[in-house]
Amino acid sequence: MIDGVKKKTLLKHHDDRGYFTELVRDDEDLLSQFGQMSLSMSYPGVIKAFHYHDKQDDVWFFPSGNAQVVLYDIRRTSSTYKQTDVYYMGENNPIVLLIPKGVAHGYRVLGEKPATIIYLTTHSYDKDNPDEKRIAWNDQRIAFNWQTEHH
Repeated sequence: MIDGVKKKTLLKHHDDRGYFTELVRDDEDLLSQFGQMSLSMSYPGVIKAFHYHDKQDDVWFFPSGNAQVVLYDIRRTSSTYKQTDVYYMGENNPIVLLIPKGVAHGYRVLGEKPATIIYLTTHSYDKDNPDEKRIAWNDQRIAFNWQTEHH
């Protein structure tokens, strides 16, 4: 696991009305501070990758649909420098993932329905000075194979 990444498996409390689950709490060691919460939807097969931040950490959760999430550690001082991790997240695997600053991240929507992501950040988006650095989805330094291997 890439240094500083944290995964929380969610516990769903079911009854005859549906279910309830806690995503992120202030007494957990996930989000160091609250900056912003956002929602995004992507269509099947879409790849949104890669980007990273110098200042903010992200916490990701996919409440609907399913996604292949790819992390790549670009922090030169990290013990996991240049390591790639893959997580399968979504309604079939409800987890919350902390992505620390300096770790490039992206995802591909799996299956035949859109995926929705809710994400929290430690800093609000600043349109005049965005903390968003981009790396192409097919960058050869990362060299991630986005193709489904077992058809």
